[in-house]
Amino acid sequence: MTSKYAIILAAGQGTRMKSKLYKVLHPVCGKPMVDHVLTEIEKNNMDEIVTVVGHGAEMVEKTLGDRTKYALQAEQLGTGHAVLQAEKLLGDKDGMTLIACGDTPLFTAKTFEELFEYHKSKGAVATVLTAHAENPFGYGRIIRNEIGIVEKIVEQKDATAEEAAVKEINTGVYCFDNKELFAALHQIKNDNAQGEYYLPDVMEIFQKQGKVVAAYQMKNFEESMGVNDRIALSNATKVMRRRINENLMRQGVTLIDPDTTYIDIDVKVGSDTVIEPGVQLKGKTEIGADCYIGAHSEIIDSVIEDGVKVTSSYIEDAIMHKNSNIGPYSHLRPKAEIGENAHIGNFVEVKKATIGKNTKVGHLTYVGDATLGRDINVGCGTVFVNYDGINKHHTTVGDYSFIGSASNIIAPVNIADHAYVAAGSTITDDIDAHDMGIARGRQVNKKGYFDRYPVAEAARIAEEKAKEE
Repeated sequence: MTSKYAIILAAGQGTRMKSKLYKVLHPVCGKPMVDHVLTEIEKNNMDEIVTVVGHGAEMVEKTLGDRTKYALQAEQLGTGHAVLQAEKLLGDKDGMTLIACGDTPLFTAKTFEELFEYHKSKGAVATVLTAHAENPFGYGRIIRNEIGIVEKIVEQKDATAEEAAVKEINTGVYCFDNKELFAALHQIKNDNAQGEYYLPDVMEIFQKQGKVVAAYQMKNFEESMGVNDRIALSNATKVMRRRINENLMRQGVTLIDPDTTYIDIDVKVGSDTVIEPGVQLKGKTEIGADCYIGAHSEIIDSVIEDGVKVTSSYIEDAIMHKNSNIGPYSHLRPKAEIGENAHIGNFVEVKKATIGKNTKVGHLTYVGDATLGRDINVGCGTVFVNYDGINKHHTTVGDYSFIGSASNIIAPVNIADHAYVAAGSTITDDIDAHDMGIARGRQVNKKGYFDRYPVAEAARIAEEKAKEE
């Protein structure tokens, strides 16, 4: 079996992005562009992958880790010069080498596979991946002779008027005989408009040597989209988002309005889940089957199990177990865990807390740094007071307990199973099983108090007017 290698070109800074972040690290649907390229290449069972880095080398290496080896292009002198930096790692190896750019996030593993197969079938020393572009401006042109054989690739700035009219463009992806590639790279020159060493110039060298140079024209030009500025980044994101959404719908997920649904590449969604417009699913989020994700919900790096209903809420780094529900307008912060069949109502915030099975936290409540057991009712306006200004403290509430409305639970405190907190209480001490905690001032009624203030006169006038009506 022929060995397969890959070189990813990721050394450029990308000045047209106008960004402190290096170009290839800009994300498309939740993953840096260069990671998209590497992920699709990896699917072809490569023997070795080398990423050529330059600007932002440390950040690129931190992002990709040990999935690839690295070669440094300290000075950017063109694509040919960039590939040559990988010679120490690959130069003496037999096999085929794929070259791709780190700013082309839309290429698929299938396209790379087809290029490898075409290259082998033609017995070529070099094969360029091409596409038909109705507007080829900015791309290198594929120049063929009268019988269709590739003679050379001409960059936009070096093209004659006749060459510039050609609509078959160079996608920037190639497959080479590895040893032949590095031998030819030592022969290219930089006598061009940019004063750089162009990788495509090796094609003309091979032609003059009488070696087979092939071109494989891909069907979908859209895949070849490179990203050089924010506009192109937006366009690539739209294509990737449509691809993700269509794949999910084919797997049995209902997207009410795919055009306004934003789902990252690594998100997983089970069948028969319904996703309403304006939803954003980000990071490593996993959504189970038979879920309902309501309009404008945002879920990040969270696990949503089967049968969960999320109504217009924000969830980050949290877990919702089977058949639980939340919202509208509630917030699960990191390390929130919502138990099976539990109910989190509207305007509830949960942070670093576990809510047990069948427990109900209805509305207008904050639960932080707490463990709540099963079948508890937490009344409206309850606050788990967890911060003393320096440290966070934990509260535990036992099974089958009842927390009355407008209670303040001052941590650290333990409320046992089957305990009761009277509404309006501020609880600072533990409550034993079957006991009730009550901590509020006694009610005192002031006789005739209402009549002492101007509001009484306003009420009298309103009453008289009502009688007249």
